[in-house]
Amino acid sequence: MRVHFIAIGGSAMHNLAIALHKKGFEVTGSDDVLFEPSVSRLSKYGLLPEQNGWYPEKITADIDAIILGMHARIDNPELVKAQELGIKVYSYPEYIYEQSKDKLRVVIGGSHGKTTITSMILHVLQAAGIDFDYLVGAQLAGFETMVKLTKEASVIIIEGDEYLASPIDRRPKFHLYKANIGVISGIAWDHINVFPTFQSYIDQFEIFIDTIQSDGKLIYRKTDEILNNVVTNSDAEIDREPYALPDYTIENGVTTIIADGKKYPLEVFGEHNLLNMEAARLVCESLNIKSADFYKHITTFKGAARRLEVVGKSNNAHIFKDFAHSPSKLQATIHAVKTQFPNRKLIACIELHTFSSLNKDFLSQYAGTMDEADVAMVFIDKKTFEQKKIEPYPAETVKAAFLKQNLTFFNDSKLLLTELEKINLTNTNLLMMSSGNFGGIDLSELKNKIL
Repeated sequence: MRVHFIAIGGSAMHNLAIALHKKGFEVTGSDDVLFEPSVSRLSKYGLLPEQNGWYPEKITADIDAIILGMHARIDNPELVKAQELGIKVYSYPEYIYEQSKDKLRVVIGGSHGKTTITSMILHVLQAAGIDFDYLVGAQLAGFETMVKLTKEASVIIIEGDEYLASPIDRRPKFHLYKANIGVISGIAWDHINVFPTFQSYIDQFEIFIDTIQSDGKLIYRKTDEILNNVVTNSDAEIDREPYALPDYTIENGVTTIIADGKKYPLEVFGEHNLLNMEAARLVCESLNIKSADFYKHITTFKGAARRLEVVGKSNNAHIFKDFAHSPSKLQATIHAVKTQFPNRKLIACIELHTFSSLNKDFLSQYAGTMDEADVAMVFIDKKTFEQKKIEPYPAETVKAAFLKQNLTFFNDSKLLLTELEKINLTNTNLLMMSSGNFGGIDLSELKNKIL
């Protein structure tokens, strides 16, 4: 098979390109801009385009399939040429399905926790010596790439994003995988630029349930009221398996699961992670891994990249970084740190970076989300407003939306860094949350100065 990637440098795209190359496919690709780590990874396998840019002459009739990345435009010259030649054009989720039609497909959906649940499942399956394929949205310790596709594995674990599949396919990605086992971790409005009303967003999860194969199963969080209503109202002919928090204790900053009279101390913490763990456990049980074996293996799970990741710590202080950016993720992450270390002061800083979080009409969704933080900071890089062509708004708008007394707002990374460098971390935790990079602030360098 010969496949060509348009916008090969994307996170999922370059990992899929490598996976197909390893499978024996002839892989080529193009992109107008490439960044690390995709440059190094593509170069390692001889897949890095010789030049940046779009070259319609690369598109010839002997190509079996085009895989189109979200970064490409609908008038991309390579795409236009492929359409003229009648070459089949796939989004990457469509092609993942093409490569996994004969496998058992486990699809992890939900507004939050998808990467962590997927990562937990992969960790346990690997520890149990089970062969599997996968697609996950973060680089994980012990896994070279974010995509694995083989002929041999009989099961594939897929992180099912609800964002759009490609510029010419406006369906959410997780609709295209046709899950045998589906997971929904919860529903909290996100991607407002694509789903302008909460109901239009909820609709996508109703459709996802309908895509689960007729002899399949839905694993879902029963403590999410909105999700519970969606599942109750669905007439899909599938099994339903709810989950909730397991029994646990927190002692000396360590969370321990209690199951069948045994204790399992964990490397991770927070109620949201315990809920994620129960979803992962039920998936693994469906794959014939006993609960006791699951808990034994999960004790060595250190978390997915950028999910409550420890930047540095001392005897009485931690610095965490986390990917949290939506209101539900922000609140859950702050609650997790405050609950794990109740006697420490918590300084929490969130960077609003996504289209949804920056939308002035969406800001009110953040009301009360930072209430548990002793000190709250919000950062919006003024350059982000420019890049996303959003009209800037003043600090007063942000403070009014969060409804948090003494919240401090920054739109200049230098001023934010100056404030962070003043922090006394004695008996204090610092939590930095963003899907961006705080305007280029080096958290490792910050750690060396204040810890």
